[in-house]
Amino acid sequence: MSISFEGKVAIVTGAGNGLGRSHALALAARGAKVVVNDLGGARDGSGASSEASQEVVRLIEAHGGEAISHGANVANFDEVQDMVNQTMEKWGRVDILINNAGILRDKSFSKMTLDDFKLVMDVHVMGSVNCTKAVWEIMRAQNYGRIVMTTSSSGMYGNFGQSNYGAAKMAVLGFMNTLVLEGAKNNIRVNALAPTAGTRMTEDLMPPEIVQAFAPEAVTAGMLTLCDEEAPNRFILCAGAGGYSSAGMFETEGCFIPEHKQSPETVLEHWSELTDQTGQAALISGDKQGEKFVLKAMAFMKSQQK
Repeated sequence: MSISFEGKVAIVTGAGNGLGRSHALALAARGAKVVVNDLGGARDGSGASSEASQEVVRLIEAHGGEAISHGANVANFDEVQDMVNQTMEKWGRVDILINNAGILRDKSFSKMTLDDFKLVMDVHVMGSVNCTKAVWEIMRAQNYGRIVMTTSSSGMYGNFGQSNYGAAKMAVLGFMNTLVLEGAKNNIRVNALAPTAGTRMTEDLMPPEIVQAFAPEAVTAGMLTLCDEEAPNRFILCAGAGGYSSAGMFETEGCFIPEHKQSPETVLEHWSELTDQTGQAALISGDKQGEKFVLKAMAFMKSQQK
């Protein structure tokens, strides 16, 4: 079945280069009206220019599509709100938000300044929060919304020199998990893309021939499935160089230790049981963990009454 975005309006942040550019062009090619957002700064967040985003708009229009550019700094809510206001004035709705904008300030944690840590958090985390907040009530009112967060293996698994970036990329998954619960009744689906692509963000980290293999377009193919009408919900799609996989968090069934026996020594005695992956499952919300433990306690109490 062919995926089409005819009649849909999409905002793509960080869309002047790399993955964002690829995302914007692909959405437009399938019929979406696209807001091409890009501050136009260097990959460390310095500077600003509208040239890259305007070039993407020209490419979309040259192929018969509709697009506008906006240079909002996603870390500044007022600028983001202005972008969304202009979108509503022009097209009257927002169906898709791709939270893609990001910067890097890589250093080992011992050498990293708190300013560099905070800046990366502001752009990746608060940038996603600001953009989502600006479109959330619009999506609720129209009972339709598709939001894609951009996470990373650096957040899920760690990467040397990227404590700030990794923390930010894990944070957007926590943000996603709660939005999924709160947006479900209004048909708002929220997913995450974990890309590996050769862009400005990674070009110094990989040889040119490898960068070429990790073309952004391969990642974008996966992204399109996450913002389609039939998109999944709370899905982490990993993509790069033609490879696709899913990632998730699972919790073991665990064990129960009676109150009168609880001590660190007893916990260690039960270590193999609490880490046993047999029967592990993904929990749909945080309270399900508490529910599981309460049921274990109740089962123990019931067994003691026999």
